[in-house]
Amino acid sequence: MTIQTWLSLAEAPGPCTSYGELIHRFWPVAAVSFGLALLATPVCRSIAIKCGIVDKPDAHLKPHQKPIPYLGGVAIFLGWAGGIGAALFFGENNGTEDAQARFPLMVGIALAGLATMLIGLFDDLRVMPARAKLLANIAVALALLWMGLGDQLIQVVTDIMGVRFEPHERWLQLCYSVPIMLLIVVGACNATNLIDGLDGLCTGVLGIISIGFLLLATHLRAYEASPAGNERIILALAMLGAAVGFLPFNLNPAKIFMGDAGSMLLGLNAAIILLLFAEEHMIRWMMGALMVFGLPIGDMLLTLARRWRNGRPLMQGDRSHFYDQLVDRGLTVKQVVVISYLLTTAFVAVGTSVIFLRLRYAVLVYFVAFLATVAGIWKFDMAGIEEKRSPGENRDGPESDRAGV
Repeated sequence: MTIQTWLSLAEAPGPCTSYGELIHRFWPVAAVSFGLALLATPVCRSIAIKCGIVDKPDAHLKPHQKPIPYLGGVAIFLGWAGGIGAALFFGENNGTEDAQARFPLMVGIALAGLATMLIGLFDDLRVMPARAKLLANIAVALALLWMGLGDQLIQVVTDIMGVRFEPHERWLQLCYSVPIMLLIVVGACNATNLIDGLDGLCTGVLGIISIGFLLLATHLRAYEASPAGNERIILALAMLGAAVGFLPFNLNPAKIFMGDAGSMLLGLNAAIILLLFAEEHMIRWMMGALMVFGLPIGDMLLTLARRWRNGRPLMQGDRSHFYDQLVDRGLTVKQVVVISYLLTTAFVAVGTSVIFLRLRYAVLVYFVAFLATVAGIWKFDMAGIEEKRSPGENRDGPESDRAGV
């Protein structure tokens, strides 16, 4: 690898000749992220054990057999931030004006990731109430909004209808865009937090999702002159490298948990990529990216629906997730994780089909996928009314990596 290749990481966006050229340019981001996460994870595990930062089992949400060290989220952050830092460093040394145009945005994203990781870490240490955690997530989202992410989000919908906002209607554009942007950021952080419930589940699922984001991002970078082309690729590769570097230590039986620090960071990164896809102002790419992220979204909606139908508080943790239900029906942790990986791969395949299909056909494919998902939930009664159980009944379960709700 020559210095010229590294220096091309953040060169000016423009149509690129091939996917091979893009891989040749950007693979160091994934390599740095993977290497740092792989090296940092055992170090963070040792620190957690020495300082007593462990997740202790309980009778319900955390049925693992022994205390498991936390701080995996710190290792994931170091890998993720390292990949971004490598791209920024070599892009800055390129010295061209176009290479530095998005530099402040990427620095801001890295700082937002740091803030989100710390929010999750404080929650892992049980020093942050749920309401304070939610407000902190909203504050991070507002910081991203101030940096220009999602402030024109409504145009993804209005452009397809031929509606244009006049300069004096900027306030109206923000009125529509800001709530949607907050919903995406806070929702994605909580969706990944909710799916962080079995050894290797969240890490592997988000790693597969990052591949889907990467496929969409490289296609747009290769064939479209997009101001967000490089950023999407860098963030997808940083997430992929960090997740894969951490995964060997998190597979069942897990040696370390990522906790909220890791799951919320991965969710934030996914949300930022979604918002960057929205900068195209083309609904097909936003829909494709949302479908790629379909499994965490589906689990979150299913969990909320099941809690509502059973009269439980929506924000109180329980075993209503789809993976908990599969375990309760007799599958092993490893079997459920493999099934989840396959489901995620299916969502990624459907989401990335937008590369080959025109919008009118892609919408039909997405609708069929949605109906198939609903049919599966209905067939296996995953949103049904639960039978009343006596205290302590059906409490034995797998090692769990759920640190929060």
